[in-house]
Amino acid sequence: MTIMTETCIEPASALPLLRQPLLFLRHGQTESNRRKVIGGSTDDPLTEDGMAQARAAADRLVGRPIASIWHSPLRRAADTARVVAEVTGAPLVPLAGLQERNWGAWEGQDRSLLIREATPPGGEGPEAFRARIWAALAEIAGPFPVLIVAHSGTAREIHAMLSDRPFDRPGNAEVVEWRRGADCHWNCTKLS
Repeated sequence: MTIMTETCIEPASALPLLRQPLLFLRHGQTESNRRKVIGGSTDDPLTEDGMAQARAAADRLVGRPIASIWHSPLRRAADTARVVAEVTGAPLVPLAGLQERNWGAWEGQDRSLLIREATPPGGEGPEAFRARIWAALAEIAGPFPVLIVAHSGTAREIHAMLSDRPFDRPGNAEVVEWRRGADCHWNCTKLS
């Protein structure tokens, strides 16, 4: 069964999240980001620069319609989300499924050692991670429009769901807007 949304035909099982544009914000800088090591499920706080980045992102979001902020409960994402909520007044909704991939024994190692298609010792495999992220996105029930505050891995999975274009990893505290065009394809725009 399909449903019609404006001029786009979708499966009836389409996520409520994907019936309108959505905003994604990657958390601010952590020590792992600064050192260019794999952070994964390590619960790093934001650095001073990361807090400044979160405040700058919040300023970019002023005036945009945001009815709720769904975020990873890891400190770096939760703290970034809190900064945005202070400016926008939108309620915060933590969602465990939005957490970054658990890289097991690879966490703390140089990012150049990361192999996305592999399952690291004691870590989460790519299929399990994808299924977890997609299940979390299905839980997002509004109110809409939403802002998702999470991690680069989460951004990668959203990108894979919506686009066949090459993934451009968002920088720390970078805001990305996903909007469906008249041709029914999703377009990703980084907000500056």
